[in-house]
Amino acid sequence: MNTRRIRQLVPAFEVTEGAGVTVHRSIGTPALKNLDPFLMLDHFGSDNPDEYIAGFPDHPHRGFITFTYMLDGHMEHRDSMGNRGDLKAGGVQWMKAASGVIHSEMPQQTNGLMRGFQLWINLPASEKMSDPAYQEFSAAAIPEVALDKGRVRVLAGEFDGTRGVIDDPATDVLYLDVELTAGARFSLPLDTAHHAFVYVFEGGARLAGDALAKHTLAVLGSGDAVEIVAGEAGARFILVAGRPLGEPVVQYGPFVMNTREEIEQAFSDYRDGRLVRARAAMTGH
Repeated sequence: MNTRRIRQLVPAFEVTEGAGVTVHRSIGTPALKNLDPFLMLDHFGSDNPDEYIAGFPDHPHRGFITFTYMLDGHMEHRDSMGNRGDLKAGGVQWMKAASGVIHSEMPQQTNGLMRGFQLWINLPASEKMSDPAYQEFSAAAIPEVALDKGRVRVLAGEFDGTRGVIDDPATDVLYLDVELTAGARFSLPLDTAHHAFVYVFEGGARLAGDALAKHTLAVLGSGDAVEIVAGEAGARFILVAGRPLGEPVVQYGPFVMNTREEIEQAFSDYRDGRLVRARAAMTGH
């Protein structure tokens, strides 16, 4: 077993998005432009509704997938496919923007608190102009695996024989929410060809002996396994891995394509009202 070590540490920094919402971004920054197939990771969280209640009014996307995971509070969603959703604590939302979607995401508070993650996953060139699609799953639909000293929520991919609710055949994404008690050890085999990262958002931990700081994304190096040990206060983190696409990435704002010409076409389509061309049915539980 060749245990992965930390290749790069990327502290999350504040970015203002939507109608003035502050998010903490790690992937999609000057320090880490992308980690193929992952384009962006935002960690949003506040106990002050004034900081997030204005939300993310109607905005477009093309060429990738948004994967939203709510930890606290809830997010009301509306899109040009006709979907209406209310993503509550513990639930996940998978939206394949593909050829084009216009949607809004409006955060709502629960006891003042709103917290979660949004991950952007690239689509292969062959899928970028395919029909958009949408899935939403409640907390009750997310499988959970009990550990001796913790638990794992399997959002996507497979852990210990348990498959998550989301399946992405293009990139084979693995997305786990892991919670460990003090001193607990977590280990997992990983495909050597997959890129992977860990983001600790509660407590602290060590990976292959190196410290994992809170609110700092750790890009993992090469190897076929990962091993993490929780600190004295325990730990909670997301572990995400996926198969790289190995294709050119040209990104400008809400559009991610393979060439500059395709980006210019996306802006032209949006300006002329041609971005949205398909409707899709919502699936989920």
